[in-house]
Amino acid sequence: MQKGKAVGLPKLSKDALIEKLKSIKLFSLDVDGTLTDGGLYYMEDGTEYRRFNVRDGMGIKLSQKAGMEFAIVTASFTPSITHRAERLGIEHLHLKVEDKVISIGEICAEKGWSMDHVAHIGDDVNDLGILEVVGLPLCPADAIDSVKEKSAYICENKGGMGAVREICDLILISRGQ
Repeated sequence: MQKGKAVGLPKLSKDALIEKLKSIKLFSLDVDGTLTDGGLYYMEDGTEYRRFNVRDGMGIKLSQKAGMEFAIVTASFTPSITHRAERLGIEHLHLKVEDKVISIGEICAEKGWSMDHVAHIGDDVNDLGILEVVGLPLCPADAIDSVKEKSAYICENKGGMGAVREICDLILISRGQ
């Protein structure tokens, strides 16, 4: 294996990704390392802070207007994640998740969708299970190698640095916008 090259699932070109996005109804997002850069900030009182990318947020809002639904599915449970989801109008917020497959499966069952209608972007070992069952597994450029191997597309951008916006822009293109 060449250094820096992920093997495993065949990778989609941008054109093939845009075509695949036409069938996606739900874009599931991990938080730490995907919507954020993975860094955590702790204040002296123990309060935890995360940095979210405003451009990712704009991409989410524009994609929602184009008909895409979003879910945040994370093992974390801090108020900052709830506030971010509320601010973005993300209906499906699943915190303290141990098994992302179960959480996304519940959303699909409620909506009458199959997992083939789901894209998920994640960066670490707790995303491996969901990446194996969704229709479109994705990851940021700085995901761990085992996640890159399970992903059909590796973003050019890093987590918290525009990876989600990159996919959202392609969602818009896939919907003719």
